[in-house]
Amino acid sequence: MTIEYLKRGKPEAERAEDDAKTRAIVEATLTDIEKRGDVAVRELSEKFDNYSPESFRLTEADIAALMEELTPREMQDIKFAQQQVRDFAQAQRDSMLDIEVETMPGVILGHKNIPVQSVGCYVPGGKFPMVASAHMSVATASVAGVPRIIAATPPWQGKPNPAVIAAMHLGGAHEIYVMGGIQAVGAMAIGTETIDPVHMLVGPGNAFVAEAKRQLFGRVGIDLFAGPTETMVIADETVDAEMCATDLLGQAEHGYNSPAVLLTNSRKLADDTASEIERILTILPTADTARKSWVDYGEIILCDTYDEMLKVADDVASEHVQVMTDRDDWFLEHMTCYGALFLGPRTNVANGDKVIGTNHTLPTKKAGRYTGGLWVGKFLKTHSYQKVTTDEAAAEIGAYGSRLCMLEGFVGHAEQCNLRVRRYGGINVPYGEGAPARDAAE
Repeated sequence: MTIEYLKRGKPEAERAEDDAKTRAIVEATLTDIEKRGDVAVRELSEKFDNYSPESFRLTEADIAALMEELTPREMQDIKFAQQQVRDFAQAQRDSMLDIEVETMPGVILGHKNIPVQSVGCYVPGGKFPMVASAHMSVATASVAGVPRIIAATPPWQGKPNPAVIAAMHLGGAHEIYVMGGIQAVGAMAIGTETIDPVHMLVGPGNAFVAEAKRQLFGRVGIDLFAGPTETMVIADETVDAEMCATDLLGQAEHGYNSPAVLLTNSRKLADDTASEIERILTILPTADTARKSWVDYGEIILCDTYDEMLKVADDVASEHVQVMTDRDDWFLEHMTCYGALFLGPRTNVANGDKVIGTNHTLPTKKAGRYTGGLWVGKFLKTHSYQKVTTDEAAAEIGAYGSRLCMLEGFVGHAEQCNLRVRRYGGINVPYGEGAPARDAAE
C-alpha cells in the first residue's frame, strides 16, 4: 500500500495545544455566565461584539422592520431554500413511525417519537451571516414539532442581520436573541434572569462555540460536536484541477482552521491542483482566510488505488466529502465514516450548505465515525412503553422475571414480579423466592 502525503497540515500536537487553550477560556466563561447571568452576557457582548442593546431579544416590531430591509428577490431566495430544507425534513419525519406490537398474548410493547420540548438554535454570523444555518436548525426543529424554539445569532456590522433574522422568523423561532459566541450558547443552556434555559442546543459555530457545547453536554442535549468546517475532495483524472481547487478553497474560506484535503490517485491532478490553488488565492476576495487555512490545515494525499483512497477517506472521516471519480456510487456504497457525501461534479458542498435541502450541520473531528449530522430525528426522543393486559400474561412474564431477578440476587426486584404472580396467577410465592415455572398446560 502506497499512501503519500504531498502536503501536510499543522501537526496534531499543535492542534491539541490550540484546543487546550480554547477549553480553558470556555470553562471560565461558562462559569461566569452561571454566576452572574445577564450581567456577564452583556459584558461579553460588549467585549467581543461591541454590542449592548436595551434588550438582546427582538420584538415582533423589530423583526418586521428588519425583514422590510430585504428585497423581494432576497425574501424569495430565503423562502425557496427553506422550503427545500422543510420538504426533506418532512420526508425524514414521515419515515419515523410510532409502533405498538403484541409480542406474546397479553403483552403489548411500543414506542413513541416525542419532540424535545425546548431547543436553542445557534446561528453563526460574526464574519459571515449564516442565513442557511437558520433553515437547518430552526426550520428542522419546527418540522419535528418542538414547542419552544429559541434562536441566537451575533450582530453583523453592529446590528442584527436582516436576512438571518428573516430566516429565523420564517423558520418558526418563538424567541430571537442577538447574541454571539460562548455567551449565546451559555445563556440558552444555563439560563439567565431573562432567558429560560432550553433542553437542547443545536447549530454550528467556531471552535469556542463547539467547545462550549461540549462542556454543556449532559446539562443539556446537543446535536453533535460541530467544530470548524472540514472538506475532502476525492478525485481522479475524470475531473480537472480548477474544479478540485475551487471546491477545496470554497470551504477553506470559512475560517483560519478549516481543514481541506485532496485525496487522489493521480499525481498530475495533485500537482495541478496545488498550482491552481495558488492561482485562485491571488484573486479570491477571502484569500486572507482561505490561504492561512490551506497553509496550516490543507493536505494533499496521493494513493495508488481506489481501495486505498477509501481507507484514507474513512480514517479521516471528513465533514464534507466531494466525490468526483469514475465510480462515485462505489464510494457511496462503501464509505462508512463521513458527514455528508456530494456525488459527482454537478453537485458541490455549497449546494448542501445553502439550498439543496440536506442539513449542513454535520459531524467534524472524526465524529462521523459514530454519528450523522443534524436532522429532524435529532429533535425527537424515542420513548418506549409496555402494558400487560391479561392475568395469564402477568403471571407468565412475572414468573420469568422473578427467576431472572433471583439469578442476579435482586430480591426486591423479584418480589415485584412475585406479587403479580400471586395476584394474577393464583400461585403463592413466598417473599424472596423465585417464582416457580408455570406449566403451559394449566
